[in-house]
Amino acid sequence: MRDSSEYRLDQMTWEDAGAAFETADYVVLPCGSTEQHSLHLPTSVDTLRSSHLTDELAERAPTHGLELLVLPSLPYGYSEHHLPFPGTITLDADTYCDVIVDIGRSVKKHGGQRFLITNFHAGNIEPHKLAIDRLQREHDLPTRYVNWTDFARTRLEERFGDEWGHAGEHETSVIEHYCPELVREEKKQPQTLHELADSEQFQYFDDLTVEGGLGDPTNSDPEFIADIIEETTDRILRDLDPGVSDA
Repeated sequence: MRDSSEYRLDQMTWEDAGAAFETADYVVLPCGSTEQHSLHLPTSVDTLRSSHLTDELAERAPTHGLELLVLPSLPYGYSEHHLPFPGTITLDADTYCDVIVDIGRSVKKHGGQRFLITNFHAGNIEPHKLAIDRLQREHDLPTRYVNWTDFARTRLEERFGDEWGHAGEHETSVIEHYCPELVREEKKQPQTLHELADSEQFQYFDDLTVEGGLGDPTNSDPEFIADIIEETTDRILRDLDPGVSDA
């Protein structure tokens, strides 16, 4: 394994950082959240995923001819829909968008050639789209976007079906792979859903689920996820060829 001080900004001095900004193919912002993840997972699930899975990309990037500089994971996102559950901390959508733009502006100031946002929380997606528009149009910062789950979706659906969302089989498997000590095994249970009409829009997540999650986390499979992480890491890195769509 590589020394993480070679690619993680929070382990560099400012002199190291100056050189890394100039040479990195992408400066990467991992984005998570702090929000409830049912009864069996900690509020840090999305941020843990953002840190570990982005580090996987940085570790393997040189084998694809790439060098990544990884910023500290952003532990807060847009999680308004989870607020009825204690432990959820959210930013306003506009505030969150401004935070992403300000981080990108700093990257540009220090000589970053390309910005990459890796996302691990669905609620962040819409603010991210607006922030990327501003970064590219107003600040001339080429920005790529990786919503990690999208790159693994086909394989996840093959194994878990299509009900493995928030705190379900997929996320439980990832935390069991990286941080098994944080999973309350005795609290894992199939999630209880409320009935909604097809045309009905939920306001908060407790309109959807009793425990706070979706799917059946008792069907988690950390060994399967380890293989998916390896496959998906390579798939993302192949997609990040800086010569594609840079113009």
